[in-house]
Amino acid sequence: MQPEKHKRIDHGGSLMRAVREFPDAPTPWIDLSTGISPHSYGYSPIPATAFSRLPEPSALLDLCAAAARCYGARAGDNLAAAPGTHLLVPMIAQHAFGGRAASSVKAAILSPTYAEHAQACRMAGFKTVETDDFDALSQADLALVVNPNNPDGRFTPDSDLLALSHKLAAKGGMLILDEAFRDVLDEPSALVADVHVGLSVLRSFGKFYGLAGIRLGFAVTEPDLAQGLRQRLGPWAIPGPALHIGLEALTDVEWQAAMRRQLADEAGRLDAMLNEAGLIVAGGTPLFRYVRDPSAQALYQHLGHAGILVRRFAERPDCLRIGLPKGEEWARLQAALCTANWQR
Repeated sequence: MQPEKHKRIDHGGSLMRAVREFPDAPTPWIDLSTGISPHSYGYSPIPATAFSRLPEPSALLDLCAAAARCYGARAGDNLAAAPGTHLLVPMIAQHAFGGRAASSVKAAILSPTYAEHAQACRMAGFKTVETDDFDALSQADLALVVNPNNPDGRFTPDSDLLALSHKLAAKGGMLILDEAFRDVLDEPSALVADVHVGLSVLRSFGKFYGLAGIRLGFAVTEPDLAQGLRQRLGPWAIPGPALHIGLEALTDVEWQAAMRRQLADEAGRLDAMLNEAGLIVAGGTPLFRYVRDPSAQALYQHLGHAGILVRRFAERPDCLRIGLPKGEEWARLQAALCTANWQR
């Protein structure tokens, strides 16, 4: 089976496309279409040597050790750092199923969810299905779950995911758990602390710390697989500036706790604003809210003409994902929502 050609997947964050779609919208644009925190971590000045020299191997070891402590993993040996988590999915799958024909691997993704995971599996040549039936995942060789889920915030209990991982491991399968939005929750992940053969957990740096452009992520898995990933990524996969910022942020426990409280408060504020406009919040995380309403497309257009970009979904026209505003953006969003010409 030949891998499918890559097709463009619509994600949030494309302001240039919004400018073309709404050329008369007021500026500056407010981008609420992503799940990225509006509050970026305030790191210290980056030393010039972070740009002029290749990173020292010891810095990468320090970063993985800090991430292990932050996420609750057993040790830094359980982690591999990468320039984002997206490329880790095919790398983990290659390690797990490299001795098999790709067309014989059954991949199942708990959906609807982040579309790139299914795309990566199809491009690898796997027989890929997207399902909303959690129990069906155990029939696959490779299962992928985003938890908390993007875009609706669905949360699967850790105990259910651990049980699934052991079922898959018993038959030589693999669960890849994407915990990109787990940092916003107060309770640590039980999966990270209990990784084993057949279970890999992905953690994303940029969303919680509001630094998506850093392109930093981690795979937490059993040591042999983590070592294999590190070897494939090479010694300089993480550039010096990202090492500097990541090490500071991952060890700043006080900032992390304060930010979780702030994001929870702001999510409650956004809920109240949406409810006042007659909208029902159907899900989400503290970084974004998921709205389901028959007038969702009219609201998307109305906000776009007001210079406010939210995320819509071609396959779910009654749904929108709305991220957190910051500063003066709150007043602009409230004013736009209070204007009645979009409403049913």
